[in-house]
Amino acid sequence: MADSILSKAATMEIPINSNGDAGALTEDDSLEQDLQQVMVSGPNLNETSIVSGGYGAAAEGIIPTKEMTRGIAVEKFDTMKKWSINTYKCTKQMFSERFGRGSRTVDLELEAQIDLLRDTKQKYEQILRLARVLTNHFYNVVQTQHALGDLFTDLSQKSPELQDEFGYNAETQKLLCKNGETLLGAINFFVSSVNTLVNKTMEDTLMTIKLYENARLEFDAYRTDLEELSAGPRDGTTMMRIDMAQQQYHIHKDKYERLRSDVTIKLKFLEENKVKVMHKQLLLFHNAISAYFAGNQQQLEQTLIQFNVKLKPPGSDKPSWLEEQ
Repeated sequence: MADSILSKAATMEIPINSNGDAGALTEDDSLEQDLQQVMVSGPNLNETSIVSGGYGAAAEGIIPTKEMTRGIAVEKFDTMKKWSINTYKCTKQMFSERFGRGSRTVDLELEAQIDLLRDTKQKYEQILRLARVLTNHFYNVVQTQHALGDLFTDLSQKSPELQDEFGYNAETQKLLCKNGETLLGAINFFVSSVNTLVNKTMEDTLMTIKLYENARLEFDAYRTDLEELSAGPRDGTTMMRIDMAQQQYHIHKDKYERLRSDVTIKLKFLEENKVKVMHKQLLLFHNAISAYFAGNQQQLEQTLIQFNVKLKPPGSDKPSWLEEQ
């Protein structure tokens, strides 16, 4: 009975070898995290409530306080019982997969896309970290040029014999400082955009993937339960349990397939968004860096205009050194 149902699944079951190997499994030290994820997904018993009657209802429709309390307690107990059974089945399935005594459902193509996303996110996090380091270092360079320009300006006024030399060095530092502040605006825009992509867009997709992976574990747990019952004796009690197991199997199968579809769609849109965002940001980063180190002030300013990068307006923060001159 169960075999005919399971054969229609769009995914495949990959058996786990006795040594626990099954392609690309996560490390064993993630088992504790997986167990914690199963345990924290329990019910919120504080949300249970009972509503009886409506405004203006007859007095006999009111449930006595003691009866209401007992009803809430029973409802909470049933919720806790269902959660405990689900947790037990999922934990059993998890250990069976890890120690080679069970099988897991795998969508090979989808799993490859998920692994690629996780690897991509790690690399983009490295880009983000290094871009922030570059921003901090370059900010210190601009501040040093600022201080050096101030000192050259002061000395040009107090050293008549070196007034010209200090003067044109002061002007050079002013120009470098101005261009540096412009470049910092471009780099900050790059960092902000990559941060949004990594920590909001990618993270949102990974949250959906986590729900999908939990649903997969539940589906396999109830699938295994149905298979074990179907392989046993067929007395009246067992047939009732098989019928209940089939209902739970279909519920979790539908949930699993719905979340698998959600993940597929989100991965598709994420890839399109990633290419669009990074095409713009990498071009901005390249053009701004190239213009700055080539000493092309006009091209540097044009780059910010081209990509709609707006520097902080005067007065929105501490005035820049150029504004104080």
